[in-house]
Amino acid sequence: MIFDNAAKLKKDGTSFGVVTLLSVRGSAPQDPGAKCIITENGLFDGTVGGGKVEAAAIKFSQELIKNNTLEPKTVTWNLQTDIGMTCGGEVTFLFETFISTSWPIVVFGAGHVSQALCRLLSNLECQVTCIDPRREWVDKLDNVVRTICTESPKDIVKELKANSFFISMTKGHAFDVPILEEIAKQHGVPPYVGVIGSKIKGDKIKSELKELGVSEDFINALRVPIGLPLGQNHPYEIAVSISAELLQVRDS
Repeated sequence: MIFDNAAKLKKDGTSFGVVTLLSVRGSAPQDPGAKCIITENGLFDGTVGGGKVEAAAIKFSQELIKNNTLEPKTVTWNLQTDIGMTCGGEVTFLFETFISTSWPIVVFGAGHVSQALCRLLSNLECQVTCIDPRREWVDKLDNVVRTICTESPKDIVKELKANSFFISMTKGHAFDVPILEEIAKQHGVPPYVGVIGSKIKGDKIKSELKELGVSEDFINALRVPIGLPLGQNHPYEIAVSISAELLQVRDS
């Protein structure tokens, strides 16, 4: 279970630390091999003994997360002199830290191209969230990326990170426009915002956004169509072209 939770934190883009009790000398509140997961908010899962020794491990791990320390560290503490416990044992911990790459990508729509795109992006160092009201489509991606099934995708926008790369590939421009309007309202001009479709579709969307009072800066930054001009009209080839554009923007 602890490894499943670590994988979930990594998929969600949450930085965390794993603490492992390597060895014990004398009396100690846990056995070697005990593990716990620490986030910036504290203990997330597992235990290495509870009480003062676990509190010390949590504090030490949080400092490593805060300082983006990636190198594993081994620390030995005397439970009396270093931790202030009554038992006279000694413990050695391994601290490992996993720092989020902080490249959030949000895909609205879970149709055929989105299925291919999310699967492709799941192999990169990014955090993908796919949002769609159709449970039968969202469920296909549950074990691939983070998914949200909601009847009102635009209401989720305020909960998303402002530095996200936003991609809309819903059932049509009538579904895209409310989402785009909310992105502009909540996050200004994100580093990337685009909609799958033709230039004609893009012109219509931009016209409607202008009538809604969306800023010129957002409208000018909006990409329709999306993807680099390569490949054929196949979901995975389209996904490759979009992924290439995302990487190009990220690294520019």
